[in-house]
Amino acid sequence: MRLAAVLVTPAMGEAAPPGVDRHEFLLALAEDTYEIVAGLDLVEPVILAAGVDGLDDIAWPGTRVLRVPEPATPARAFAALQPYGEEAVVISGDAPDLPPLLIGKLFRELGRASIAVCPAEGGGAVAMAARLPFPEWAVAGLDEADVAGRLRGQAPGRRMVATGPGWHRLRAPGDIARLDPGLEGWENTRALLSA
Repeated sequence: MRLAAVLVTPAMGEAAPPGVDRHEFLLALAEDTYEIVAGLDLVEPVILAAGVDGLDDIAWPGTRVLRVPEPATPARAFAALQPYGEEAVVISGDAPDLPPLLIGKLFRELGRASIAVCPAEGGGAVAMAARLPFPEWAVAGLDEADVAGRLRGQAPGRRMVATGPGWHRLRAPGDIARLDPGLEGWENTRALLSA
């Protein structure tokens, strides 16, 4: 079973522009990112809640909402997913317009690597995929500047960490300009920003 999990942390509300409630903004981002994974074929969507309440309200019936202790490291996120599948991708909940194709590419990379990373513009990662159980040698966070480089330095083999195409995350109010009004999706974030 393949899992696609949206990781939601309180810090993801920091990109809220002035006048927009941080928690409402965080929930809008999380719901839009969740809608991306819930629409994928051949994967089970999951929400990983790290210190954020109210995420059950955005999930479709039957979707698991799992609690992850803070800080929500990839190792903790993948450990929460391990009982439910063989491969998983953890997507940062602040990527409401992530093209689903990039998630598929990460799963494809797992055919040759233990971990695959979708780098984020400005550093860190938008998503990370791994075969389960998550490798013990892998110690890196989604917000570290060069996640893929750090993981490659830790890996016992040269080809154990793959990198897919990159994307952007919304980590500060200025990042909202990266959202493309012409792209489908991100309806909840779009509605909140236009209110």
